[in-house]
Amino acid sequence: MRVDLAGFAREGVLGDHAALMRLVERADALGFGGIWFNEFHFAREALPYPSTLLLGAEILARTERLRFGTSILVLPLYHPLMLAEQIAQLDFQSGGRVDVGIGRGTEPATFAALEIPRDDAHRRFCEALRIMIDAWTKPHCSAAAGPWKFANVAVGPPPVQKPHPPVYVAGVSEETVDIAARNGFPLLLSLEPNEARQLPVFHAALDRHGASRASLKASSLSRYVVIAPTRAEADERVDTLLDRLNTRRAERALARGMTPPEPRSRASMMADFTIAGTPEDCHAQLCALSARTGSSSIRCLFSANGLIANDVALRGMELFAAEVLPALDRQASSPTPSENAGNEPALQGVNS
Repeated sequence: MRVDLAGFAREGVLGDHAALMRLVERADALGFGGIWFNEFHFAREALPYPSTLLLGAEILARTERLRFGTSILVLPLYHPLMLAEQIAQLDFQSGGRVDVGIGRGTEPATFAALEIPRDDAHRRFCEALRIMIDAWTKPHCSAAAGPWKFANVAVGPPPVQKPHPPVYVAGVSEETVDIAARNGFPLLLSLEPNEARQLPVFHAALDRHGASRASLKASSLSRYVVIAPTRAEADERVDTLLDRLNTRRAERALARGMTPPEPRSRASMMADFTIAGTPEDCHAQLCALSARTGSSSIRCLFSANGLIANDVALRGMELFAAEVLPALDRQASSPTPSENAGNEPALQGVNS
């Protein structure tokens, strides 16, 4: 099972960059598979890393084996030639350690600030994806219609990963999930809400296209992780996290002018959102989650998107790496970084 990290730099403050880089270096040494960062824009004091690719360049320079993933790049915001070129360079610089999570985006304020119509997001997403795949896999690429028009442009350097860096799709709608299923791309499965709303749509799309389940196996789950030497200590930390999470959910709803959701119960927290307990408990829960969903990849949120301090998260990572990662390795060999890396590009009907 591939075990990655996510949720860091989500505290809503600028934070300590040097400390984050030390944590990343430690994650590399501990043997985690990769680390993922989110893309958000235009919040001056709360978002230290609006450019995930710039952050990725430093992380990949500081590490030897850790992969770097974007969760996500909002494709409609970019010119696809420039984005494909930047990703290709990062793949080249890192020796092929880049994972490209993509999506349509959900922040209206960002589209408004950049004067991009929200109702054009799907068309821009589809065409950007087609252009990027062409840019990575063909000597020259062209676009005769749509938001971008150009002819016979060569984009380089050639990516190290063939035919292109692994692509993961974040999406819930049938049309977006269908693109992933049709082209063999795994999903980035969400946490809030969890994968329960995505997987049925993905299964239906895979069946509709007679597609391989390889992309389901490579799809990346997401869970809060609370690990401790004893169950009593882990239970106490889960209770603290649940209180903080319910408070945050209520505050965010009120800030958007919405009615706060019902507080999440402890039973729901444990069943649907969290891996928690002793190392043995965490190992058993991960195996059960993989068997239930068909996925062999997970993004672990040891910091719970900033609700758990990074020093506490790091202690959890170290215990997990010492006892859970070896148990997972003994049980089964890890999947490749992405089942769609190394296959012929199969981008079909992406503009539909």
